[in-house]
Amino acid sequence: MSESVVLPALGESVTEGTVTRWLKKVGDSVAVDEPLVEVSTDKVDTEIPSPVAGVIEQILVQEDETVQVGAVLVIISGGSGAASPAPVAQEPVAQAPVAPPVAPAAPVAAPVAPPVAAPAPVAAPVAPAVAAPVATPMIYTPAAPVNPVVPVTPVVPVAPVVVPAATTTTASMDAGYVTPLVRKLAQDSGVDLTRVVGTGVGGRIRKEDVLSATGGSTAVATSPAAAHVPAPVSAQRGTSEPMSRLRKVLAERAVASMVSSAQLTTVVEVDVSKIAEMRKAVQPAFLAATGTKLNFMPFFFLAAAEALRSHPKLNASIEGEMINYHPSENISFAVDTERGLLTPVIRDAATLNLAQIATQIADLASRTRENKLKPDEMMGGTFTLTNTGSRGALFDTPVVFLPQVAILGTGVVQKRPVAITTADGQESIAIRSMVYLALSYDHRLIDGADASRYLVDVKARLESANFQANLGI
Repeated sequence: MSESVVLPALGESVTEGTVTRWLKKVGDSVAVDEPLVEVSTDKVDTEIPSPVAGVIEQILVQEDETVQVGAVLVIISGGSGAASPAPVAQEPVAQAPVAPPVAPAAPVAAPVAPPVAAPAPVAAPVAPAVAAPVATPMIYTPAAPVNPVVPVTPVVPVAPVVVPAATTTTASMDAGYVTPLVRKLAQDSGVDLTRVVGTGVGGRIRKEDVLSATGGSTAVATSPAAAHVPAPVSAQRGTSEPMSRLRKVLAERAVASMVSSAQLTTVVEVDVSKIAEMRKAVQPAFLAATGTKLNFMPFFFLAAAEALRSHPKLNASIEGEMINYHPSENISFAVDTERGLLTPVIRDAATLNLAQIATQIADLASRTRENKLKPDEMMGGTFTLTNTGSRGALFDTPVVFLPQVAILGTGVVQKRPVAITTADGQESIAIRSMVYLALSYDHRLIDGADASRYLVDVKARLESANFQANLGI
């Protein structure tokens, strides 16, 4: 009966392994738990033991070949097949006197059988010779001295002559082959493998050799840990304080808005790669003309304001049973201060260019944090823009503050792989600058379709990046 040995699962997420070296060959006997083969994965190098005792019948995966977990590596014949050769090999050894009557041929058969290391081709022709001499009855005749065993000596080198040849070949293969694990370690550590002397079997380069070339495993392991700096502990931790007047007002307005209106959020993803390229190209001239860097916020401002002209529901307010559609786009924007969240207003934003918007954002934000705003600069907003990505957030669900009916949140601009369609209609994967826009709105006035149409228009305006005429420099 034959037993199939498969590549086992060698860790979570490991799906394949590479046979790096066979420790046994066809015709060899193996015991239970005796190592059969060395296997390398991207996580570990290990030996696969034999689950049964027997004889190697067939090797199905060659060295340096990569297979999936569960693939059959080798077939081993069962216990009876493994036990049979043993007695045959032992009898001639014990009764070596058979050598004199059978001439030199008999001694060759007798010694070749015992060394299990002898190659299969030699054993095959010998087998018939052992079985044929049923003339074993003649064994009783001569009590010849053990001298006949001496002629065996010249024959013994025959086996080693073959084995070294195979070993030499394997050694040269070992020296040239590097496991995926070792290769990755060398790449991460900046080690040139051609300059590393391997200490493994046949000169193979092992993990220890790479670590030694880097100055030891401790340097590799400790470098990331040394970079960690604990975050400072806030002085407010474990304390109590009364709520500020501003925080009370914000809390009351937030609760009143949530109770009085039905709020939903719709999100779209926007490719702002063209805007990123444009910013890089005009940044020096823009900074020289305005004294302010050109970031993404002015583009979001202008696109949002322009789209409000076509979608007045989002630039409106509800007073009792009346809907007021505002004649201008006065956009509030959120500023994070030590006192809390404040929202100064940029008026008639749809009529401004990028330079004017960028300048007003910088001025109002600075004076808001310095507590130098005039009262009217905080009033009259008809729509709100909040940059939730300024601290790295992908997106959130901002709260609409009455009497407004909509607020647009902009997430962090991130480079990531995206499926795109090229000019010739082919699909490919490319690294693009992407951002999420999250629109929260009052469902009493604005339906999901209204919100989607507005966001699609903003998305189209941003992705076209046709802002050359709006630079203002």
